[in-house]
Amino acid sequence: MSAPEVDISALEGVARRLRGHLVELSHRARTPHLGSSLSCVEILVAAYWSALRIDPERPDDPDRDRFILSKGHASTTLYAALAERGMFPVSTLSEYARPGSCLPEHPVDGCVPGVEVTSGSLGHGLPLGLGMALAGRLQKRPYRVLVVLSDGECNEGSIWEAAMLAPAKGLDQVAVVIDANRWQATGRSTEVMALEPLAAKWSAFGWTSHEVDGHDLGALIDVFSRIPDGSGRPIAIVAHTVKGKGISFMEDDNNWHYRIPTADEVDRALGELGLR
Repeated sequence: MSAPEVDISALEGVARRLRGHLVELSHRARTPHLGSSLSCVEILVAAYWSALRIDPERPDDPDRDRFILSKGHASTTLYAALAERGMFPVSTLSEYARPGSCLPEHPVDGCVPGVEVTSGSLGHGLPLGLGMALAGRLQKRPYRVLVVLSDGECNEGSIWEAAMLAPAKGLDQVAVVIDANRWQATGRSTEVMALEPLAAKWSAFGWTSHEVDGHDLGALIDVFSRIPDGSGRPIAIVAHTVKGKGISFMEDDNNWHYRIPTADEVDRALGELGLR
């Protein structure tokens, strides 16, 4: 398996399509967390269309790279990316959050091809990812593990326990991407907990740290291409993002952590995205 060749302008079009799905899904299913889903779109596009060694025809290949969306409240971004990447039909997105659906509001292990773990209870994704990495080492598998966290999730003690374990075990095939959109449910991330300097904290725990614009596909693809980077250390990528990115009236507005878009707001958003 190898990552496909990338065309940044084409991937920007993919990102717009994903954002269109997210707005429509939130409106139709009456589910929150739209702002959090919009902030991590480019991270998933760079991962699924460039970095990850996956094959939609063989989603259970034991050598596939593992992707974990630890911030499971952004499930619509994961579902939309998997559908657009060919893991299951895009039409299946219409089942999102319906009773008994294969697309529950938070991801459930194996609910559709490509969902590796149940997530949404914050702080669990990185420990699970390290377990996968250790299993891969024992089985002599070449796969890498990419875990997406929210910056607020870094409040959790389990994240920092895992952060100490990974370099101790030399898990250089592991990378975390922190979707640092600067908001949590009730306020600015730095007002809730003293997260900064976040990249320096990961470095102090023994990781190779990078800071990137989390909406710059080229920068994300470049840093993802260096996993592992030959240092023998796991990689932490602090991706600076904007909550609600891509929709002018949602950007950096924490009301969209819980607000549901109206039909008129959906039309306005799709128009901004060039999807109307």
